[in-house]
Amino acid sequence: MKKLHLILFLGILACSKPSSENLIQVQSLEVTGGKVSGTQDSLSQVKIFKGIPFAAPPIGELRWKAPQPVLPWDGIKACVANPASAMQNPPVPFFAWSEEFLIPKEPISEDCLYLNVWTGAEKSDEKRPVMVWIHGGGFSGGSGTVPLYDGLDLAKEGIVVVTINYRLGIFGFFAHPELSQESDNAVSGNYGILDQIAALEWVKSNIATFGGDPENVTIAGQSAGAFSVNALVVSPQAKGLFQKAIAQSGGMFNRGGGLVSGFTGAEERGATLMKDLGIASIQDFRLLDADSLLKIPGRFGPVVDGKVIPSVRETFEQSSQSDVPLLTGWNADDNVSFGPKPTPEEFRKNAVKQYGGRAGEYLELFPAGNEVELEETQGIIGELQFGFQNYTWAKMQTEKGSYPAYLYYFTRIPPGEPNYGAFHSAEFSYALHTLRNWNRPFEQVDYDLEKAMSSYWLNFIKTGNPNGDGWPEWPVFDPQNPMVMELGDEVKSRPVRYWPQLQFMESLNQ
Repeated sequence: MKKLHLILFLGILACSKPSSENLIQVQSLEVTGGKVSGTQDSLSQVKIFKGIPFAAPPIGELRWKAPQPVLPWDGIKACVANPASAMQNPPVPFFAWSEEFLIPKEPISEDCLYLNVWTGAEKSDEKRPVMVWIHGGGFSGGSGTVPLYDGLDLAKEGIVVVTINYRLGIFGFFAHPELSQESDNAVSGNYGILDQIAALEWVKSNIATFGGDPENVTIAGQSAGAFSVNALVVSPQAKGLFQKAIAQSGGMFNRGGGLVSGFTGAEERGATLMKDLGIASIQDFRLLDADSLLKIPGRFGPVVDGKVIPSVRETFEQSSQSDVPLLTGWNADDNVSFGPKPTPEEFRKNAVKQYGGRAGEYLELFPAGNEVELEETQGIIGELQFGFQNYTWAKMQTEKGSYPAYLYYFTRIPPGEPNYGAFHSAEFSYALHTLRNWNRPFEQVDYDLEKAMSSYWLNFIKTGNPNGDGWPEWPVFDPQNPMVMELGDEVKSRPVRYWPQLQFMESLNQ
């Protein structure tokens, strides 16, 4: 029985960041590229490796190229501190997203393709279930080292936790005809998704060294991370790299867009951008420094290119997705930060413009006869902005796949200020068991919910079924009688809210 190749040194690492945890050095493990060392929490016996490279630095000539193999190193690489987050604006709290939701202030770099591992395994043959967490941030921000993603507590419960970085914004999602000509796939624009696939390939090749099971991997993410999980589930290039999927408040089933664009349009926007900047070639664009690139305005996100990301809905219609168990859902106030509100008259006029002959049907389901009705309708629309994606995903997996889906509805309003309700991102700290890192005046009901949610998530990661441990039964999703597990002040199953509205929205996308 092969044992983890560990040498434990007494004392706190002088080179590591000061912490309230008592850490001792762990070295060394052999991974792709060379040997790595980490730290260990002496109380929980969880070993922590931060900043393991899973691809070559995507800089210079490798900017806007698919991730390349890790560059080997000599000696032992000390993976004991947060790696650089991908290029993005400096973190500044806004709306409900306080410092705990943001990346560390430094380092931030174009050299960002690193991952972090938490494991309690003592032997390499333990085959612990693995969760690979993909961060959110609108594809323009975030990293695997956000404090609320810390993997310590879940690793204590017998899984291996991996968090990853991927290229963001213009660095990760810039499409251009010249870049497509360079590519073996004849497409461009999905470098951030290719980074995620490279990280999963690293996990498949290396996670057994950390006591993980490469054949029992769950990909999980929230917001842009959930969009990413959706992309990976339909991507032919990610086939066989995971066995389960968790997607929180995000997906790509709505043809109306959002963060996702079509390939032709993305290429055209890229060509126009370079022309407007007066840059003649991609080679010249690669000579621009990273800070200058970051200042270029525009939103960049995943591209439905038919190669890395095919049409999500068509892939499911053809049952060509990675057919895996699914846990997915949304929050009651996911859409808290989206845009100014129209007047009732403006709302009705927009409905006629957008839905034509179906405007009457729409306004029956989403009434706006007066300010009170409009307020209620805006709340429904806000909730379903994300809810439609995850409801549709559960429905299509159930109808087109052979594995079950489980749907949740998060309603707990975290105590304290600012109060944005059960806002977008409020749920994942409960699921990841990291309330300890979030500065709010939590009550017993919060800690009870944290225990329930993290148990459901752990059970799903381990077995593909969230049920167990005496918690309330979470029903398998049934499109004919759609039930959700409400996760709030109470934990209970209940009918899906706004089912007629969801059915109407579904009919628009068929």
